[in-house]
Amino acid sequence: MSTATEKKEKLQSLQRRDSYLAKAPNQIQLLEKDKLHGTRFSDKLREHNQFPLRPTKLEILQVNVGYMCDLTCEHCHVDAGPTRKEIMTKETMEDILKAIDKTDVKTVDLTGGAPEMNPHFKWFVEELTKRNVKTIVRSNLTILVSNKNFRTYPQFFKDHGVEVIASMPCYTQDNVDKQRGSGVFNRSIEALKVLNELGYGIEGSGLHLHLVFNPGGPSLPPEQKALEQDYKVRLKEDWNISFNNLYTITNLPISRFLDFILAAGRYEEYMDKLVNAYNPVAAENVMCKNTISVDWEGNLYDCDFNQMLQLKVASKSRHISDFDEEQLADRNIILGQHCYGCTAGAGSSCQGATT
Repeated sequence: MSTATEKKEKLQSLQRRDSYLAKAPNQIQLLEKDKLHGTRFSDKLREHNQFPLRPTKLEILQVNVGYMCDLTCEHCHVDAGPTRKEIMTKETMEDILKAIDKTDVKTVDLTGGAPEMNPHFKWFVEELTKRNVKTIVRSNLTILVSNKNFRTYPQFFKDHGVEVIASMPCYTQDNVDKQRGSGVFNRSIEALKVLNELGYGIEGSGLHLHLVFNPGGPSLPPEQKALEQDYKVRLKEDWNISFNNLYTITNLPISRFLDFILAAGRYEEYMDKLVNAYNPVAAENVMCKNTISVDWEGNLYDCDFNQMLQLKVASKSRHISDFDEEQLADRNIILGQHCYGCTAGAGSSCQGATT
């Protein structure tokens, strides 16, 4: 098989490849083997008097508006890509707005795929702005410069005060392109320059631009503040790019990253690393306590990772159309071995380290 063919297959989604791991129950079966690495995650919580894990006040709705993306990144836990057709409808977005109207939720975190590719994306952001809701968009950056249809989006973000959290797993081209695809680094730099020109990431502008780092292999992220300083120095010196904060996120052993470590023969090693690095302080601050995840069909989950494993919330209120904050507050959070990824070392959340 040629190198070109290998690369092409490597960058296809699990769904496109009809992979065994494309089905969430198969991932769960692998992760939840009896006596896997000695300690069940729930038992680890019990050791530290942290079980059951219960939610605190709901503060964030994280909304996955669709799995379609212009990239097929090596470690994507969503298994997103150009061939994914799952897209949230306007009707489901309307249900989300109704839920927001009857809660104190003040932050909506839009993710994907590339959330910008949802045809109702701009309408949804406009409606959130009317409600004075803080809106976060998790952008892969390349979508903003790769297609003329999306080149107006940075200005749209600014006009609506959208906070941008952007994938940038390294400040070097080789590492970014290896993980995310050929040419991605240069397009990401181009997009960051566009955002900077509009004021994003510039001190005093009020336009927040945060970058996200995740390791290129089966290892834990380095210390967040130190790495942030490295990023700021290198991106400023090399490209005259500024940003606000760097968030370090641990790769969870699900979907394409699970496929990646299995293919590399390092699954056992990585799981041992996560289990041995369990940090009870990180466990106290996991994002599932104050966040509800909504999938493209409107189903509710404790977090984005549980969404990808199709583990719905343990509540009668399991869909956005029958959203009941009181019922959701009285639930236990669904746990699995993958949860070790959020509690290892300095912890990991969609806002970076938790300790």
